[in-house]
Amino acid sequence: MSGKLIDGKAFSERVRARVADAVSGMASAGVVPGLAVVLVGEDPASQVYVRSKGKRTVEAGMRSFEHRLPATASQAELLAMVEQLNADPQVHGILVQLPLPSQIDSAAVIGAIDPAKDVDGFHPVNAGLLATGQDALVPCTPLGCLLLLRDHLGDLSGADAVVIGRSNIVGKPMAQLLLRDSCTVTVAHSRTRDLAATVRRADIVIAAVGRPEMVTGDWVRPGATVIDVGINRVPNPAKGGDSTRLVGDCDFDSCAAVAGAITPVPGGVGPMTIACLLANTAVAAARAHGLDVPEDLTA
Repeated sequence: MSGKLIDGKAFSERVRARVADAVSGMASAGVVPGLAVVLVGEDPASQVYVRSKGKRTVEAGMRSFEHRLPATASQAELLAMVEQLNADPQVHGILVQLPLPSQIDSAAVIGAIDPAKDVDGFHPVNAGLLATGQDALVPCTPLGCLLLLRDHLGDLSGADAVVIGRSNIVGKPMAQLLLRDSCTVTVAHSRTRDLAATVRRADIVIAAVGRPEMVTGDWVRPGATVIDVGINRVPNPAKGGDSTRLVGDCDFDSCAAVAGAITPVPGGVGPMTIACLLANTAVAAARAHGLDVPEDLTA
């Protein structure tokens, strides 16, 4: 490997420390940020994720509220819970864990969350604010990618960035954030002609397409910075049986051989997502109470 490893786990610990400092400052003004997480059903991966969020929330000095509904819950029941949390002054951030059971319309639930408490940054109001350059709560994964890039590269102004993937959760908000930092941005996707050539011209590559090891080293310009958002579970024949391993959207070994820097999977972007969820909760609490918003926690 020649490229520098961007350690998302270590950097996320620094971001969480910044959050804890901000929360400590708010406490002196009588404000304790609160994050409410709603889990519908018994999905094992979601349960692990929710537990981890709760632990990190408390460690940062914030209140953690956890609400569970059975997998059979109706959309009306979930919307009633969201409305209750919208009205609760102790709750500054609301996160409804996705995916939701098939009987519930995710878009309707996201749209029911108070945009000022939408710490996932998925509400159409926050998407519109981000697109028009105004203060918004930004989706956690792209925010984490941006903070990693700023920490590694410093000023991003003028950089040529390619975002592979156009999802509402990562691709589109990532492009908006990079534009805001004065990058020249291309959003590439499955219909892009000669995707490899498009990626090869970039100073910054954000891979967020959900296809295991799709981006190979011959796609990457020597010295480019590669942020791999993908988390894909694939078979691991070396260990036999039904064992699996986690890989990103980039073929790590070949990309790392030419990139100037690259995030690993796991241990890259993943830890940043929860850190940025905590940052968004602190920012939402500060705005709700008219306190100074910590600039190092925002886009």
